[in-house]
Amino acid sequence: MSTIILIGSFFVLLFLNVPIAGCLGLSSLLTLGFMDMSFTTIPINYYAASHKFVLLAIPFFILAGNIMEKAGISGKLIDLAKSMVGHMKGGLALVCVIVSCFFAAISGSGPATVAALGMIVIPAMINVGYRPASASALMATSGAIGVIIPPSISFVVYGSITGTSISKMFMGGILPGLLMGICLVVAMFYASRKDKLVTLPRASRAEKWKAFKVAVWGLLMPVIILGGIYGGIFTPTEAAAVAAVYGLFVGVFVYKTIGLKELYKIFVDSASQTAVVMFIVCAASLFSYVITVGGIASSAGAALTNISSGNRVIFLFIVNIILLIAGCFIDGTSAFYIFTPIMFPVAMALGIDPVAFGVMMTMNLAIGQVTPPVGVNLYVAAPMGGVNIGQIAKAVVPFVLASLVALLLITYIPGIVTLLPSLLK
Repeated sequence: MSTIILIGSFFVLLFLNVPIAGCLGLSSLLTLGFMDMSFTTIPINYYAASHKFVLLAIPFFILAGNIMEKAGISGKLIDLAKSMVGHMKGGLALVCVIVSCFFAAISGSGPATVAALGMIVIPAMINVGYRPASASALMATSGAIGVIIPPSISFVVYGSITGTSISKMFMGGILPGLLMGICLVVAMFYASRKDKLVTLPRASRAEKWKAFKVAVWGLLMPVIILGGIYGGIFTPTEAAAVAAVYGLFVGVFVYKTIGLKELYKIFVDSASQTAVVMFIVCAASLFSYVITVGGIASSAGAALTNISSGNRVIFLFIVNIILLIAGCFIDGTSAFYIFTPIMFPVAMALGIDPVAFGVMMTMNLAIGQVTPPVGVNLYVAAPMGGVNIGQIAKAVVPFVLASLVALLLITYIPGIVTLLPSLLK
């Protein structure tokens, strides 16, 4: 009965458009009342959920991404990519994906990547002949790479729940993120094959060098973050703080685009975004606690094992289906707290690598950022291309299919994920 109350109340609240944190918290509260458990567990659980050193990386990565966005690094990265591949047919599609990969290594957030790049990339693509809906859809889907290529807030959340090395998660996300980018480029070439595209003039060596010199400060950020982590200089949490300080230095002293007024807004926006994420983390943690103490996790895990008959292939297929559906309705942070207690023990019992499983879960939820009705990236990209949600939802289909190809590859060829982490000792 507790399962019916928990899940039933959650979905009722969800379809009533209650914010996701409210859905998680209120449904947990109702279930705790039905189970006649003390409500004193709520503040204890909230404190335990937020009192983790590793989660300190979240506000710092959010701050670093906001600083680099306000510093104007997105425009400089776009100029560099255009100088390199803009002269090719379909070159701006390449620019969109390439710059998304670079900016993903700065922001760690899908919507932030779309917001920072879309205002420049989408109009530029439309000007050379791409259809507005297709350009917006590609930007939205490319932005989803932001949660796969490190540093990724989703990897931090997964690592904090399961105890998996965040450093290995970061390294494991590199190749899958690039693979997803390649699949998106192929899909865009197919989707735009009938469009009359205009190519940009070929940039000279001097122009390429000039664009590189301006953008190099932004390119150095992921090198500092990942190089510092894998070089054993600092932890992922410390790397997030270093990234924020470095971004501040670049914005204030190098690009000189950030003053006191901009800095105040950056801090306010970062605090607001962090509060939203941490509120979801705490509410989702309480939901996860109720799932565990109510025996729901163990029952669901046993059912999942029975349905898959202990077969890895079937289990992973079922997990992908569940997460793809869940991604249509809830955000990635909530999904991790809801499904990880159920799926992770079964995956470990079947001998699945925890890093490969975490990256697979993350890619599922990244795809969820461009699938209606939630599809937050779609809502960010649509107005930039002057299209409505219906138009962008239709145009995003080939890119979702391309992303699913990448998902299937990393699901059943886990070596794509584990290759780089295996180099870490």
